[in-house]
Amino acid sequence: MKTKIYNTLTKPYIVVLVMLLAPLLNFLDRNFSFFFGLTIVGLIAWSSNYNWSLFSLTKKLTKKTIVKAFLFALLILIAYTPISIMIDKYFGGADISSLEDIKHNTTGFIVILIVVWTLVAFGEEILFRGYYLKWIAELFGDSKKSWMISAIVSAIYFGASHYYQGISGILGIIPFAFIYSLIYLKNKDNLWLLIFMHGFHDTIGLTFLYLDIENPITKLFEQLILS
Repeated sequence: MKTKIYNTLTKPYIVVLVMLLAPLLNFLDRNFSFFFGLTIVGLIAWSSNYNWSLFSLTKKLTKKTIVKAFLFALLILIAYTPISIMIDKYFGGADISSLEDIKHNTTGFIVILIVVWTLVAFGEEILFRGYYLKWIAELFGDSKKSWMISAIVSAIYFGASHYYQGISGILGIIPFAFIYSLIYLKNKDNLWLLIFMHGFHDTIGLTFLYLDIENPITKLFEQLILS
């Protein structure tokens, strides 16, 4: 049974079918699309006896990777802030109303951090970078051109999957996702780097939301750009 599932789900065109079918499930619930894709990844991992290298988890997690991920997350946060400010200025802020309950709510904050580091950081990176981006690039030739095209497509796809945050959320996430994709292209055997970058980035943002204070980096750039 394992062999049959593996041989079916690893056929080259299956990743395309998954990407086409997943968004349709949003009509039932916005989370179904994500969990459908993640289920496919889980089935492939299980049927391959958990060969995680199929999804770029080849290298072991090291302290160096964690430190590198934290520094990258900070640098991207700083460099991306002006773009985020301009998007918010012209399209309004992203809809993050579903997270408002964590303000000064320690229990809620801890729960959401657990979700972020498991389903969001690990889940989204293994699905969108380790599966969609990697497998699409390999499907269309495994060349530099196919990897770059796949990076662009997956970034747009990732942004569109956040449609519930409104147009500002989508536009804000696409270039951010593309930056992550470019870093992935240089670290195809170490998805841990992207997972921890994602986790650190979201943790920083959620911490400011929990404390109900404005991100000082955003505040500084707003003074420089909008004043």
